[in-house]
Amino acid sequence: MSSVRTSRWLAFLPVAVAVIIALFPAPSGLEQHAWYFFAIFAGTIAALIIESFPFAAVGLMGATIVAVLAPWVLFGPNDFANPKFKATEEAIKWMLSGWASSTVWLVFAAFTFALGYEKTGLGRRIALVLVRLMGRRTLFLGYAVMLSDALIAPFTSSNTARSAGTIFPIVRNIPGLYDSKPHDPSSRKIGGYVMWVAFATTAVTSSMFLTALAPNLLVVEIIRKTAKIDISWTDWFLAAAPFGFVMLLVLPLLVYWIYPPEIKEGDEVPKWAANELAAMGPLSRNEVLLAILVFVAILFWIFGGALINATTVALAAVSLMVIVKIVKWEDIAGNKTAWNTIVLLAFLVSLAEGLSRTGFIHWFDDSVAGYMQGYSPIAAMYVLVAIYFFSHYMFASTTPHATAMMPVMLGVGMSIPGMPVRELALLLGMTHGIMGVITPYATGPAPVYYGAGYITGRDFWRLGFIFGVIYIVALLGISAPIMLASR
Repeated sequence: MSSVRTSRWLAFLPVAVAVIIALFPAPSGLEQHAWYFFAIFAGTIAALIIESFPFAAVGLMGATIVAVLAPWVLFGPNDFANPKFKATEEAIKWMLSGWASSTVWLVFAAFTFALGYEKTGLGRRIALVLVRLMGRRTLFLGYAVMLSDALIAPFTSSNTARSAGTIFPIVRNIPGLYDSKPHDPSSRKIGGYVMWVAFATTAVTSSMFLTALAPNLLVVEIIRKTAKIDISWTDWFLAAAPFGFVMLLVLPLLVYWIYPPEIKEGDEVPKWAANELAAMGPLSRNEVLLAILVFVAILFWIFGGALINATTVALAAVSLMVIVKIVKWEDIAGNKTAWNTIVLLAFLVSLAEGLSRTGFIHWFDDSVAGYMQGYSPIAAMYVLVAIYFFSHYMFASTTPHATAMMPVMLGVGMSIPGMPVRELALLLGMTHGIMGVITPYATGPAPVYYGAGYITGRDFWRLGFIFGVIYIVALLGISAPIMLASR
């Protein structure tokens, strides 16, 4: 009975968070409506953390509250100064703007790929092969999952396509082989471990290679225009490699210690997997067709970025999957996990964009600049990188984060005498991959792994913070000193 009462009180916690923040006066330099918007944003995040409602419903409710209160929380005096401005129309446009995000639909395609792997049996077949070869020890499976991402990362500029579209549909078949089920206590047998290794790996590989994350290329252009510094693929890799290789080598072991699987080893499952593979027989028609579609999609993701957008490639593949009857539209329409996830992500994208629209991000940047006076150049560099990294809690994608904050943070750094600007620029740029680990909405693959059901919401937030701290400490503690020493 007491646990029921506790859960009821917890349901009011997000409201309390929003109200308490809103009751404080807006900080100096920030308009009151922007402060109210931030209060609602903070309350929404609190609701996601404690899971007071299904996560898709939380995203919907947060965006709806803003839309209803738009004249007071979303729009300011400058908006209403325009006599043609219509708050109600602009509010609904803002609320639904997240649905136009290419990342949202790439996530949708990733779930459909996963459905195709499930329906054809190809995912199970690949998972059985991995388990037969490396399934005697769970830790070895972790390293196999890590290597799968690391090998294709340099050639895949969309981490959503790489991790959510290619790695996830395969690894989601592994837990079931060990009777580890989603949304169930058995998820800790092995499912939670495998899923977090896959997700945490793509954060590291996205930072290691300039071509492993699309915003990395945007960052290089921002650096060139703002700081007049050219950064090549090799420059980026040499700077990221010291921390990146260390993290990849220890990552499966770190997860093994911090979020340990219940099943550690055993000879029975690999033997069983070998028998199951024999029973499956040769590849079916649909398995072959799906393998061809995925292979072609990967080729376009790697080599066709200048010709066709990664999301367009993914949606074309989904269309072909329906045409050749690898999956039925009824299967896609009935995929509750996929739709719940993209509903959440779409509304979180809108909410995160609202922070920029109201001027909150601009105020935050100016506040950081004001506090940097008096720091030594190296200390200021470390502080700027750490602030830039953790400010990603306010963003649902790395691209808007880079667009909104990278020029400002670079400008602040350049204004400090003695600042190693090239090193600062590289460190800021390399955070875009690893910052994706901190929240269930921080980057494209995040909502996919979050929605898979093998890691509870609270564990996801906890692990995100722990590994976020590990990653930023590793970047600043390993790569930064080497970069500074080699100046």
